[in-house]
Amino acid sequence: MAAATLAVSLIMSGLTFWAVNTIQQDARMNDTRFGRDLGLLLAANVAPQIAENKLTEVARFSHRFYSTTSSVRYMLYADADGNIFFGIPFSESEVQNSLTIQRRIELPENYGNNSDLPMVRQHRTPDGEVTDVFVPLMHDGKSLGVLAIGINPNPTVVASSNLTRDVTIAVFISIWVMVILGAVSNALMITKPIKELLTGVKNIAAGNFKQRIDLPLGGELGELIFSFNEMAERLESYEEQNIEELTAEKAKLETLVSTIADGAVLLDTNLQIMLVNLTARRIFGWEGCDIVGKNVLDYLPKVVTMELKRPLYHIAEGQPSLDYDNEALRQSADREGEEFRITLTEPTARTVRILLTRVFDQYRETLKGIAMTVQDITREVELNEAKSNFISNVSHELRTPLFNIKSFIETLHEYGEDLSETERREFLETANRETDRLTRLVNDVLDLSRLETSCRIYHFEPVDIAQPVEQTLRTYQLNARDKGIELIHEIEPNLPPVLGNYDLLLQVFDNLVGNGLKFTESGGRVTIRAYLLKETLNHHDQTSSVRLEVSDTGIGIDAEDQEAIFERFFRVENRVHTLEGTGLGLSIVRNIIEKHHSQVHLVSEVGIGTTFWFDLDVFEDKKIVVDQNQPVDTSSTPQAPTAATSVL
Repeated sequence: MAAATLAVSLIMSGLTFWAVNTIQQDARMNDTRFGRDLGLLLAANVAPQIAENKLTEVARFSHRFYSTTSSVRYMLYADADGNIFFGIPFSESEVQNSLTIQRRIELPENYGNNSDLPMVRQHRTPDGEVTDVFVPLMHDGKSLGVLAIGINPNPTVVASSNLTRDVTIAVFISIWVMVILGAVSNALMITKPIKELLTGVKNIAAGNFKQRIDLPLGGELGELIFSFNEMAERLESYEEQNIEELTAEKAKLETLVSTIADGAVLLDTNLQIMLVNLTARRIFGWEGCDIVGKNVLDYLPKVVTMELKRPLYHIAEGQPSLDYDNEALRQSADREGEEFRITLTEPTARTVRILLTRVFDQYRETLKGIAMTVQDITREVELNEAKSNFISNVSHELRTPLFNIKSFIETLHEYGEDLSETERREFLETANRETDRLTRLVNDVLDLSRLETSCRIYHFEPVDIAQPVEQTLRTYQLNARDKGIELIHEIEPNLPPVLGNYDLLLQVFDNLVGNGLKFTESGGRVTIRAYLLKETLNHHDQTSSVRLEVSDTGIGIDAEDQEAIFERFFRVENRVHTLEGTGLGLSIVRNIIEKHHSQVHLVSEVGIGTTFWFDLDVFEDKKIVVDQNQPVDTSSTPQAPTAATSVL
């Protein structure tokens, strides 16, 4: 009844408001036509007088017209620049001083050239909507300004619309007041039976299965009371006849509750699913499937079925655990359960740990079922694998320099007197280089660890990008000169400061330029470029970011290596077998650029060179206000540099 009442009232109210809205729309269109025609007529009469600068005649004519009609709210005259020089009922002050407010009309550019297209709009006032009409003042093809007229709404239409709306709202409220009163009355009439049912349910929950309700009621409530009494009789019968079965069910539920944090599946001795929680449904892809009462082996993923089929049958048949030669271990598995680690490929790739636990009766003599606990250990496996890989890589990288240092030091210690001064110096220089290499490796590992795991908050401030570039070039100038490589910087003049951390950016340039020098032959070039990227906002170029490029004319990087170039301990020299490095520099670069909320990219071609590039946001000390009515031009979005344009 309430739904029907709601539907009828909403339909009637909607039709009424639609009718009112239609009337208002018609009235608004009439006001628009009237205002447009009136504006064109007035503009045609006053344009010649304005052209002859007979403003007194214009004012007299306007006052006479304004006083003879109540439909006009205001009349404004503005020159071609939008400055209002006369208006009714207000006009410009006769005395001009520094406190005088200059009134203007803001209209689109070249509006005056469209003499046959008056602009009409409406705005709401306490007295109703006022129609604003803007008509260009044209004389002999010349724009003299604009005439603005405000047209009052039709008072009869406004009053009729308001009355209709008020009556509709009153009828809607009256209908719902009657419905609510009827609902309250109906609720009061069934309060006593509901209380009796509530008392009976509480008694049943407390274990009093002799509870009955005796009320002479018919209809749906009577059927509910009859069903309650029937349920109580059955529960009383079950209590008397199946105490042992109820205890076993309670034990199964307690086992399930004890493992509810992970995926849990409770099976009977026939391997049919009795209970399953949401986590297990998600892990095995059982969402939306009615699997209760079905054999679990028919719904488990294939890899799980192959692994668990034999153990499940052995447990269900009451046989001891498999694959345990030691009797103590077998008894422990029988008591605590069997554990399996399985890698799933469906519905999603993950690694799970499955524990099979026997469920016994209260005397722990008869097997009543099997509890299957499922734990998602995918993250644990990934972390252990990453930890093992990292330790293995670090150990491998540390072993080589340590072995070299030990070898040369032992040689000097045992055969130092037999070696020439040149050989001893060469051995010491080699040990010193290996020590420096070891130091770089440890420092890189510490830097990378700090960037990836530290909770440190870096301070970002305006940075003149030319300063870290010049400092990097000064650092590598001698190295580049010794190798016969030309260091070039192409910094666009008057670059705005970027938002960043000076020390971190200096480390980025240091790693990228160092790599460029390492893999560039004599006679090559290493270039650092910085230039603005611009996007069009509000028809004006607004600087959005600065692009930084570090390019070289070195050996280049194979396409198959470009995907892994930013991974830890990945080194191109592993392929060329000529150069040394820690393999952490580019991984550090990637982490630093991600700290700056950007990404580092590369373009490379074997035998031609490599370009690394990234974008940094320009520092802005104030918010740029963008006109929401103007579209934003994104056609000037910068493109990534290509191998042909990035290498000199």
